[in-house]
Amino acid sequence: MDLGLAGRRVLVTAASRGIGRRIVRAFAAEGAKVGFCARDEGAVNSLEEELTAGGADVFARALDLTDADAYRRWVDDAAAVLGGLDIFVQNVSGGGGMDGEASWRRNFDLDILPTVRAVEYATPHLEGSDVASMVFIGTTAAVETFIQPQAYNAMKAALLTYAKQVGQAIGPKGIRVNVVSPGPIYFDGGSWASIKQRAPALFEGTIKATPLGRLGTPEEVAKAVIFLASPAASWITGANLIVDGGYTKRVQF
Repeated sequence: MDLGLAGRRVLVTAASRGIGRRIVRAFAAEGAKVGFCARDEGAVNSLEEELTAGGADVFARALDLTDADAYRRWVDDAAAVLGGLDIFVQNVSGGGGMDGEASWRRNFDLDILPTVRAVEYATPHLEGSDVASMVFIGTTAAVETFIQPQAYNAMKAALLTYAKQVGQAIGPKGIRVNVVSPGPIYFDGGSWASIKQRAPALFEGTIKATPLGRLGTPEEVAKAVIFLASPAASWITGANLIVDGGYTKRVQF
């Protein structure tokens, strides 16, 4: 299937590792022009060098997304350098944690506000595209009970409502808005690698609870993201695509 991504202009946040890094690689492999950011300057430079060596057209910047002014400048500068904007993928997250009010503030500052700002900053650029779309990275922890009550689960659930409502609001401008919600995803240095070391019973139990018998990979999530973001998914908006190997047990109507 031709995803229609060659020459398209894409921005991805928090792209230095894990799912974000694979999303950037996947877009670049499809011939898209890719802008990305992350806090770790060394990791940003490493990925930029890797993609540039492969012939990709890249705009990279080390950035703390809690800095609203720097965030806006990155979006505007990337759109200027890339010649416009077709796709925006919001991947940043504060992750899980049980450190009381601090985790709620962290997830609000990293899961919610950067997404709200992404809509504000990117929409004027996306309006100039004939295939405009946004994809927010969610989690299956937002759609059913997972381990214990925590800010990460609740804030990601809030993104589902926000994505649906934003999709309704900016759909008339030709901009699609969707969510991709991964289940347990394993990669070196990721949260499930840490769980494997700290809570092996939970790790093995999660594998047993997954019908496909393993955890997912960042590459599998990235493929779902680039399809949903691409012109090949032109009639899909307001959706929450679950990518979890069957781990969640709810029925999605």
